Amino acid sequence: MTIKLGFIGTGGIANHHLKNLVQMEGVEIAAFYDLDPQRAQKAASEHTGAKAFSNVDEMLDGTKLDGVYVCVPPLAHGDIEHKLIDRGIPFLVEKPLGINREVPALIGEKIKTKKLINSVGFHWRYNESAAIAKQLLQNSKAGMALGYWMGGMPMVPWWRVQAGSGGQFVEQTTHIVDLLRYLCGEVREVYAAYALQVMGEKVEGTDVPDVGSVTMKLANGMIATISNTCLLPIGHHVGLDVYTSNGVLELRGNSLKELTATEERTYKNIANPYFVEDEAFIYALRTGDTSRILSDYADALRTHEVTIAANESAASGKPVTIAIESAKETVY
Repeated sequence: MTIKLGFIGTGGIANHHLKNLVQMEGVEIAAFYDLDPQRAQKAASEHTGAKAFSNVDEMLDGTKLDGVYVCVPPLAHGDIEHKLIDRGIPFLVEKPLGINREVPALIGEKIKTKKLINSVGFHWRYNESAAIAKQLLQNSKAGMALGYWMGGMPMVPWWRVQAGSGGQFVEQTTHIVDLLRYLCGEVREVYAAYALQVMGEKVEGTDVPDVGSVTMKLANGMIATISNTCLLPIGHHVGLDVYTSNGVLELRGNSLKELTATEERTYKNIANPYFVEDEAFIYALRTGDTSRILSDYADALRTHEVTIAANESAASGKPVTIAIESAKETVY
């Protein structure tokens, strides 16, 4: 069975997925849409038999697709997902789900009624280190966690505008929030402080905060703080540290380090997490079995809720409580 795929958006993250998909047997890249028709045409020219479209409806109605990858900036979410759901086309959507609470919530409700196969691009969950950390945490009691995303500002216009990206915590640091939830459970309350210190003067038109810290209370009693900055001229520190009764778990993009009273062990990530994520989605399209998908839309909504609540807290100066109904466990 050949799986025919379409892409909405042809930027950098789309290319990550395309490099994986062309290596998979029985997968055909059939259609591309991009707001810039030339980019769609270029992408299509690199895949035999693929067509470029300048209209999403024409692509979805003119090509029989088994699944679609949605790789668009945060502000562009909404209409695209509704078109896919209305046509019953499964999709993998890249994070974040949007720049506010309302648009993703409506999409989530609509997906539930359709029972549509879906996946969200939280690729950190697919690292071997995440699975090992999850296992290790079953044999200890976690008390607190510290997360980080310390680096520079991506130089794409929509990213540095709050109305385009939702800000760093929503667009980028959401990966660390999601990893915290995946390993330690649901967040019940957030308190955030943001500031714009450097990049407003350095890059014209910037209004996203370039420093911020968010303190969270989890349902299990843990306390976590996740900080981020995009003002650095270098990449510095990205990851999550979990402090437990047995020691410390340090998760980074390429490894997990376990520190205990008697030893220090490092577990290297071997597989490409994007590849594993893509394999899980293709497997679900081919078989209907979604058990390999580690982040679906319903679950990703709860990560998104935490990041939006952080933005609200930073704006108001007050803690924001996350409703219990937003944090029900998902069974995979």
